[in-house]
Amino acid sequence: MLKLDEIKKPIEKEIDAFEEKFKASMKSSVPLLDRITHYIVKRKGKQIRPMFVFFSANISGGITESTYHAATFVELLHTATLVHDDVVDNSFERRGFFSVNALWKNKIAVLVGDYLLAKGLLLSVDHQEFKQLKIVSDAVQQLSEGELLQMEKVRRMDISEEVYYEVIRKKTASLIASCCAAGSTSAGATDEIVKKMHDFGEKIGIAFQIKDDLFDFGTDDIGKPKGIDIKEKKVTLPLIYALNNVDKAEKKRIKNLVKNHNDEPEKINAIIEFVKANGGLAYAEEQMFKYQDEAFKILAQFPESESRTGLENLVRFTTERNR
Repeated sequence: MLKLDEIKKPIEKEIDAFEEKFKASMKSSVPLLDRITHYIVKRKGKQIRPMFVFFSANISGGITESTYHAATFVELLHTATLVHDDVVDNSFERRGFFSVNALWKNKIAVLVGDYLLAKGLLLSVDHQEFKQLKIVSDAVQQLSEGELLQMEKVRRMDISEEVYYEVIRKKTASLIASCCAAGSTSAGATDEIVKKMHDFGEKIGIAFQIKDDLFDFGTDDIGKPKGIDIKEKKVTLPLIYALNNVDKAEKKRIKNLVKNHNDEPEKINAIIEFVKANGGLAYAEEQMFKYQDEAFKILAQFPESESRTGLENLVRFTTERNR
């Protein structure tokens, strides 16, 4: 399986420089805030989003100083949404570590998220990156809409495949699409190229989310069924497909398990086995690879280059990763 460190090599220097700029962008005159942002930076993720920004810039004309602004802006806003998400979800863990709200409580976490959001907006305004501001602000708006749409549908358990795709396009794909579009914009690309890169990022974002949905039907480190989405009553693509391929009585039975017994391990396991037996996992995987292939077709319109290969490898990583 591809490793991110290998994929990153062509832009390693740029990513290292970005890290320093990202840290600097969080600085404040409040010691408590600096302690919290230092904690956040020390527990950074895989840096997939900045990699999409830099590879997209390179394939669209070349990395510029504006590209660093784009990567920092996207990462500030993404980090703000994660901090806020943990408060909304009442989650006390993020990437295996305590979340900000677990250590400093909800009120402080919300204010930290607001601060990061404001820093991102000021960064774009101070450098007159108005195209980037429009691209990323659109993504944040869609992300919020997607979360609320999912919450509305979860209560009624009536998510169709069409609504599912609308939710994940807004919730997950919009941010990756904004990374690719902002990176392309930072290289001075035409509107046509920026649109292509946005479409490319959206397809990868959808494939990425379907992969996450598939993880939920596996097992954890000690062999127990995961079923985290089931516990949260989230209706994902594997479950939607399986429910659409059984009779009304069976559909009603499974929906009842999800609604009323979603915290019982044996019932979660029964739901997972139902999805597997009715082709839900196979169908979701098929759809994931369909979006991957569509992304490859967009990249094929660009000349061969190290950055095109880097993006192709990032695409493969989204569907081959094991967590």
